[in-house]
Amino acid sequence: ILTFLNVWVTARLMFASQHDLLLATVLLLFAGGIAVSVGYILSAALTDRIVTLNRAAEEIAQGDLGVRVPTAGNDEMAELARTFNKMAAQLEEADKNQRELDMLRRNLIAWAGHDLRTPLASIQAIVEALADGVVDEPQTVDRYLHTAQREIRSLSLLIDDLFELAQLEAGGLRLELQPNSLSDLISDTMESFSELASRQAVTLEGSVQPGVDPVRMDAQQIGRVLSNLLGNAVRHTPSGGVVKVKATAEQAGVRIEISDTGEGIRAEDLPHVFERFYRGEKSRSRATGGAGLGLAIAKGIVEAHGGRIGAKSAPGRGTRFFFTLPTT
Repeated sequence: ILTFLNVWVTARLMFASQHDLLLATVLLLFAGGIAVSVGYILSAALTDRIVTLNRAAEEIAQGDLGVRVPTAGNDEMAELARTFNKMAAQLEEADKNQRELDMLRRNLIAWAGHDLRTPLASIQAIVEALADGVVDEPQTVDRYLHTAQREIRSLSLLIDDLFELAQLEAGGLRLELQPNSLSDLISDTMESFSELASRQAVTLEGSVQPGVDPVRMDAQQIGRVLSNLLGNAVRHTPSGGVVKVKATAEQAGVRIEISDTGEGIRAEDLPHVFERFYRGEKSRSRATGGAGLGLAIAKGIVEAHGGRIGAKSAPGRGTRFFFTLPTT
């Protein structure tokens, strides 16, 4: 309006002819109408996109993290919409992870409570029987005491596993990384299971490719990984079966495989074997002394070294666990 008035007053002073002044006035009115129309269209389009963003932000504030806004165009508003959608996707992913974490925490408490309750109930029953004099025969008393010792040992191992798992998940596991002999570690681990393998008539075979050593690792922690995997393999391989441990060099590190000729793992259980307390697969059952934490701890240790771990199996055709360790 100010521009129109200024131009009209100036034209009135400049033009001596009334006709010229009238023509200038008509042209100014036409130009003003076009400018107002274009401005209204542009501002309406911009306002609509801002309103859409505002509504989407309100929906996110109310908990609907799946909302997204259109991103058509290449202007600043389109860039803002893309940034908004990226933020919404990150919030949705964080919310999903938080929900999964809460569910895992609840399951952990439930599973840990169940696994702690079982040996405690057994120990309580034994102690009460001995304290009340229900059992007085020396042989029975000795058997009861041995059972209590076994349950206490199982309870202690479970508590240690829970503590180590908590350290792994909190990133508090301290690794003493230094060059170590992987071949010696494999040999020592196989030797520790030789008696168990002999009792079950299971053959142990090991091989290390030349040039694998030395490997930069925490020997104690990797030894625990080998013990968990090798122990599982030996316990679930029938008489006459074979358990093999093999270490080979790769371009970016080393690969260790533990294979057996046991009963194998069902296809529906295989993706879950590294989950804490998972017992769908038989090698994770309490009957064999496991609490379902061994493979979860092994996975955490390997990943803390910067490696990866996996498993392949088929029912009746054995199981093959493998993990890798970087060379640097």
